[in-house]
Amino acid sequence: MRIIAGKYAKRNLFTLKSQKTRPTSDKVKESLFNSLGQFFSGGQVLDLYGGSGALAIEAVSRGYDHAMIVDINYQAITIIRKNVALTKEEGRFDVLKLSSQAALKKFDHSEMKFDLVFLDPPYAKQRIAADMKAMLDRRLLNQGAIIVAETDEATALGEVEGFVKFGDHHLGKTIIRFYRKES
Repeated sequence: MRIIAGKYAKRNLFTLKSQKTRPTSDKVKESLFNSLGQFFSGGQVLDLYGGSGALAIEAVSRGYDHAMIVDINYQAITIIRKNVALTKEEGRFDVLKLSSQAALKKFDHSEMKFDLVFLDPPYAKQRIAADMKAMLDRRLLNQGAIIVAETDEATALGEVEGFVKFGDHHLGKTIIRFYRKES
């Protein structure tokens, strides 16, 4: 796995050798970012189930200002920190060892707001709709914020109140769904 484009392009990333995480393949990541517009001019990113941190690092590489990367697994946090160090711009990232619920509560108290959010929980723990609702309730999303939700093909995830679904991609057994916060 590597950074595909932008400032940190072609850097190889570390991955966790475990069944607890499911790294997003380079093919899926490339399709995802092609759908988003490839390059960006600032903004805040949240990767709520960081795994290796690859999605958030790719987003910052392509022009976002800063990323919060959250994971509850100690080994994943170690890998994320190693990958963030590869950027040589550690100040553009915050890595937190918290559950998704604890992280959202923490962001609420610090008045954080995000422009792009990655929700890629382990398939056995689908929390996407609940996390999206919590972000709305806590007002953690800027106007026009985009949610990228990655699931397996067996996971049903339709309309989510407060969001407009504007696309999805089927890549093998992976489905990526794109949502935008309603005005």
